[in-house]
Amino acid sequence: MSNRLARPLALLLLLYCGCAAPRRSVDPRSISRPTSPGVTSEVVSPTLLVAHRTEVSAVPETVTAPATLHTIESLAELESLAEAMNPRLLRLAQEASAAEAKTQYADKLPDPTIGANIFGHPIETAAGSQRANMSVMQMIPWLRRLDAQSQQAFFEALSMQQQYEAERLRVVGDTRVLWYRLYVLGRHIETNRANQSLLIPLIEVANARVSTGEAAQGDVLLGTLELSRLEEQVLTLTQQLSSTKAELNRVVGRDTGFPIEVPSKLEIVLPNWTHGMLRQVAWEQQPEIVAAELLTQATLWGLEVAKLKRRPDISLNASWFAIDDNRPASTIIDVGRDAWAIGAQVSIPLWHQKYDAIESEAAWKHSASHASVDDARLRYDSLLRDLWERAKTAHETAQLYETTLLPQARQTLNSDQQSYSNGGVEFDRIVRDVRSVLMLELGYQQAVGELAVAIARIQQAVGTDLDVGSGEAYRLPPPDVLTN
Repeated sequence: MSNRLARPLALLLLLYCGCAAPRRSVDPRSISRPTSPGVTSEVVSPTLLVAHRTEVSAVPETVTAPATLHTIESLAELESLAEAMNPRLLRLAQEASAAEAKTQYADKLPDPTIGANIFGHPIETAAGSQRANMSVMQMIPWLRRLDAQSQQAFFEALSMQQQYEAERLRVVGDTRVLWYRLYVLGRHIETNRANQSLLIPLIEVANARVSTGEAAQGDVLLGTLELSRLEEQVLTLTQQLSSTKAELNRVVGRDTGFPIEVPSKLEIVLPNWTHGMLRQVAWEQQPEIVAAELLTQATLWGLEVAKLKRRPDISLNASWFAIDDNRPASTIIDVGRDAWAIGAQVSIPLWHQKYDAIESEAAWKHSASHASVDDARLRYDSLLRDLWERAKTAHETAQLYETTLLPQARQTLNSDQQSYSNGGVEFDRIVRDVRSVLMLELGYQQAVGELAVAIARIQQAVGTDLDVGSGEAYRLPPPDVLTN
């Protein structure tokens, strides 16, 4: 008898060990950092996607940070590093991978269950003593519901990848904006230094005139005060430059002390775009809008899942009963013959209020997802209108500085410089002229920087790097030219 019981127990142990899912330890550091997962933005009717299976994404090769510190001079290099190293992007990439992994099991059957019973006091039957039994059961949910759950997980994974892409665009946009700000701050510092160089000879002329009695000592003091004010501005700009470098390093995803070279030139044009064209491109390619549309499809499948929860689940089972051969031989029954049985169970969804609430919850979520799409479109429509108007205003402002204000201010300064040497104007007028030229130069550089920032934010908002095309480029001359 012990040998007979040993066989089912050994079989049970073998099944338990053989069916155990293998465990693999995952080292987070080994997870690749994707660059830009390719995601289709097609939104398809649920009925057309039944039994549809596809690989959501392929994980590209890992991009690592440079091993040694060196000065980054290229904006493209900074963008690539930000895409590979930014912690927020890494988090979203891992969440997208997790959502993709869910699609691999969402439509799978539950694990079967196996059980065994050994009776302390056997059940006595005419065929013999029943000392043990073993059973196997498999629950089979409504198959259409499993498929709907798979489709819901599939669209949720696509939506997560679009959220990753939207964050990637945001990181690239922040990198470009900070890069342009570095350029403007660097030019401001150079311009202030150039104006200091211009002011020093004027102070020397004032000193010479004071020594001959042609000017008062106040002229020298006024010039020295203006020189100190320019130095104060340089200190403030230097602090802002350091803070901007630290912020740029943070966006890239590395230590804030990493050296960054201030860009020396910037060429920016006002493209031949229109607000209508930008809005159309954004509605088609902006990942945040596409993610909202995909989430709408996911909630539609969620509504289908909620409806199919009313369908019953089926459980199939098979049992085997070990019976001892401990009865006298009989011509009526088979003494000692093991018994077996098969059976089925069906769940009965009786509680209609519960299933009505489940379906109502899914319907409200689906309606909310439609509102999210409308909100995203209106938000980007307003944002693009604002950015395009800013770009045009910055373009017109830069043109005004370049063609009218700066030439007139420089001409006034040159004329007053000559008159001061002859005693025709007061020194404070020269100081006002220098200050006016400086403010106009800084305003011109700021306008060009704002144009570059607006273009970068527009490309982020539309979801792609549009062709800038032909336009009027702004190439800032060196500070020594600006101040002569």
